[in-house]
Amino acid sequence: MSRIGKKLIEIPSAVTVTNNDNTVTVKGPKGELTRTFHPDMEIKIEDNVLTVSRPSENKEHRALHGTTRSLLANMVEGVSKGFERGLELIGVGYRAAKSGNKLVLNVGYSHPVEIVPEAGVEVEVPSQTKVIVKGIDKERVGALASNIRAVRSPEPYKGKGIRYEGEFVRRKEGKTGK
Repeated sequence: MSRIGKKLIEIPSAVTVTNNDNTVTVKGPKGELTRTFHPDMEIKIEDNVLTVSRPSENKEHRALHGTTRSLLANMVEGVSKGFERGLELIGVGYRAAKSGNKLVLNVGYSHPVEIVPEAGVEVEVPSQTKVIVKGIDKERVGALASNIRAVRSPEPYKGKGIRYEGEFVRRKEGKTGK
């Protein structure tokens, strides 16, 4: 039995959840998310508690059980609290700025790199070396943060690049001369 799939999802008082043929809509103070789940998974809403159950011990059903529960939990948390992912720019002259809706990165290339976030995800730049990606959909927040990091991922010799907040970059020694 899936340990994650068995966990109950408590619905906060400000959040409403509706299920229509496994198309779940979650509305909360931060917004609204809708997602269609596999038709075999049974999603029940009782007394402000969401439960997910599977019809059999089939390998596919076991795999879908925990995934469905995690996606539902992320939807409920996203519309109530929201998600954010922090990024740090490390390197001489590396800086970020916000121009309108776009994020402009100067990270050692001959030109600045502009990234336009999709709807539902916003980018904040509290300082020149820090970027925060916020939104209600955990998947889209993580994808945008990953795309920003991919512009100049951290290198192992000097540690320069864009890294997640708290990410540890393993350093290499480099060449030794005679």
